[in-house]
Amino acid sequence: MSALREIAEPFAVAPRAGARVRTRLRVCGDDAAVLREVGGYLGSLASADLAARCAEGSLDAEQRARSRQVRKQELTAKSSSRWAGALTRTSEDAYQLACRNLLAERRSLLARITRIQTRLAVPAGERAGRVRGYPTPAERHAKTLRVQALRTRLADVQQQVDTGRVSVCRGGKALARKRNNLADAGLTEAQWESARLFLTADGEKDKTWGNETIRWNPDQGWLEIRLPAPLARLANRPHGRYRLSCPVGFPYRGGDVAAQAATGAIRYDISYDPARGRWYLDASWKTPAVEPVTLAQARQGTVVAVDLNAGHLAVAVLTPDGNQAGTRTPSACR
Repeated sequence: MSALREIAEPFAVAPRAGARVRTRLRVCGDDAAVLREVGGYLGSLASADLAARCAEGSLDAEQRARSRQVRKQELTAKSSSRWAGALTRTSEDAYQLACRNLLAERRSLLARITRIQTRLAVPAGERAGRVRGYPTPAERHAKTLRVQALRTRLADVQQQVDTGRVSVCRGGKALARKRNNLADAGLTEAQWESARLFLTADGEKDKTWGNETIRWNPDQGWLEIRLPAPLARLANRPHGRYRLSCPVGFPYRGGDVAAQAATGAIRYDISYDPARGRWYLDASWKTPAVEPVTLAQARQGTVVAVDLNAGHLAVAVLTPDGNQAGTRTPSACR
């Protein structure tokens, strides 16, 4: 009898560490043109800064701080100090994510190579303990070629990990491949460029409404953007700011967004969906740290138990003694 897989001990999931709320921006033609120009300009700065960060490779904490300081000074002259801070932070986040992806790919390649080699050690059609060889010599030969290809990929990944050289593309590689085949992809140049816009402003706790760069007034319902210095000619408000002509509100959790904007830092992201031709505003912020509830504390009261299966969902309400107080049929859970 084969050994059974061990079931991990139950655990309680930690509460969320942040919140994110989205609303639609019903902008007019002039507003959309300004957002595209600002987003395109900042997007070009973001691409250049990301390329510069990737070229530096792996850095320790002190080197990262120094690198960001130098790059931020260069970007400040081309935009503003706050835009430069968001650009450099985004580049560092993208680089670190690419490094984690490389490590994950290395683990995956090692696991696949080990599995294939284990089965290749057994002759075709035979079995050694719990390990079975491949059914036919032809399949065994194909797996021999496969493991050689995996070793080549592993060597390349290992070299990237050792040198800190990562491959990152803003918008994703799939988008980059479509650049020279826009007609076949069903995209226009404007639609392709919309995925590479940069309109992200990090929040600041001590600033009015929690953000100095992109500011939303929940009482009056307007949204303003601090323009980069080279685009100050587009301003329709004092101090190089542009205010959208449309009213802006959050139908869902608007009170939470307003409360956070009035009391703490809040980050805003403006994005464009070319398929629908719509602009969106996302507000996000960190929530106060809460001690997670233990399983013993959760079991002191009535709990909802969910059984997840392939194509089937079952829910039951359990009392503290473990008995069912009520159930739901799969059809009622859809």
